[in-house]
Amino acid sequence: MDLAELLSYKWSIMTPEFIILGVATLLSLLDLFMPKTVNRKLLGWLGFAGVLAALASLISLLGQGAESILYDTFRFDAFAKAFKLLLLMGAALVMLLATSYESKDGLQEYRGEFFYLFLAALLGAMMMSSSGDLITLFVGLELLSISSYILAGIRKQNIQSNESAMKYVINGGISTAITLFGMSYVYGLTGTTNLLEMARGLVSLTEPQHIYLMGLALFMVFVGLSFKLATAPFHMWAPDVYQGAPTPVTAFLSVVSKTAGFIILVRIMMVVFLSTPSSYMPNSMPLLIKVQDYIAVLAAVTMIVGNVVALRQKNIKRLFAYSSIAQAGYLLVVIASLSVFIFDTLWFYLGAYLFMNLGAFAIIQLITQKTGSEDVSEFAGLYRKAPILAVAMAIFILSLAGIPGTAGFIGKLNIFMGALAIEPARYVLVSIMIATTVVSYFYYFGVLVQMFFRPAAEEGKIKLPAALGIVIGVCVFATVLFGVAPGIAFDFLHGSFNQFNDFFQ
Repeated sequence: MDLAELLSYKWSIMTPEFIILGVATLLSLLDLFMPKTVNRKLLGWLGFAGVLAALASLISLLGQGAESILYDTFRFDAFAKAFKLLLLMGAALVMLLATSYESKDGLQEYRGEFFYLFLAALLGAMMMSSSGDLITLFVGLELLSISSYILAGIRKQNIQSNESAMKYVINGGISTAITLFGMSYVYGLTGTTNLLEMARGLVSLTEPQHIYLMGLALFMVFVGLSFKLATAPFHMWAPDVYQGAPTPVTAFLSVVSKTAGFIILVRIMMVVFLSTPSSYMPNSMPLLIKVQDYIAVLAAVTMIVGNVVALRQKNIKRLFAYSSIAQAGYLLVVIASLSVFIFDTLWFYLGAYLFMNLGAFAIIQLITQKTGSEDVSEFAGLYRKAPILAVAMAIFILSLAGIPGTAGFIGKLNIFMGALAIEPARYVLVSIMIATTVVSYFYYFGVLVQMFFRPAAEEGKIKLPAALGIVIGVCVFATVLFGVAPGIAFDFLHGSFNQFNDFFQ
């Protein structure tokens, strides 16, 4: 590649990534040379400004058509734009959580590292959303994963944090190996790493042994990514990591990292395995359609395990870990249904989950810092001490439970409609989703009972930092707005992303 060709690329479509990369580099240099006496919160606010700048640049690019550069390894299509929007909004809110986080167990010393490692993880997730090639997908996945491992164990003096990082690294390493092994089969059979070229080559696959190998590849890629998504039975690392990691890291893993996991799952499954025939017979159904029943079973098991085990949790972060596992099960219903609304449903539900979950974690961070305990009982009497906080937490919990009038209800309704709109309809899967949602009321409403109907262990007002106030306010507003007027989000989605028509082009 000569200089003329290098300059001919439309690098402007990578502006958000360049901004995040530049800010992460700047923060690492500032952290290295700043005196130890200077408060590292300054780096957090610079990082927050960088994320907002990247978000602004992305919004300015929304009107552009689909573009690809670097031999189609970087795609700027509607799918990339829509999901980068979620990633950057989630990252901005997590950055505000991190600037307000105070701990007594060693994180203060490494706070500067937290901010630029977090931006590195965000950059990896953004690269995944725009990847049109297995290599760039994998590089983005590893950039996200390795940064996440370090963030989970960043409280070096905390035993729980060390344990969570170790479990995360071991499970992450296993999942990476399995995913890469599955990818190697696809590359071996097609001779290319470009996703669209793979799809074109696999359409005409007729050799039974090759189709069998593609089935193995689908199995390994799906299992490997299931570790990342924390779906049952590959979920065992999640509760320990959520509990041991600092609260901003837990919030990041539950929202931004999970969104990135579904991004890579959709990119690979929808492009590669939807093009692969399931047998050597002419006009056979695609391989991904053939295995929908197996994905449906995995979705059902994930919903059941996440919601049932959450009933026994007393630690609020472990409770939300199992809640997150259950939410992954709901999103797997979308993958198992493969309706024409798949992109719309995923985007809206992940967006609703972003606001209701990050808002809840902002309040969890505030309460656990004040009390020094993560037990659910610490929320007792919150309505008397801080009525506004209690009402905000109630809104987030009602949304997570799927109560009408909240964004979570609209998100679940979209999943139901998508699962019933296909032929044959997924009646059993929808029934399991409804039943497990009812089960979730018991542990979600248990938190509400503590806040509104139990006496406080100690009196005293709760001081709300400005950054946490912003997060809670934005999340309450979005959760209620998209629950009462979801058309705003869907009109924006349909008006800005052209029904995702360029996903397969």
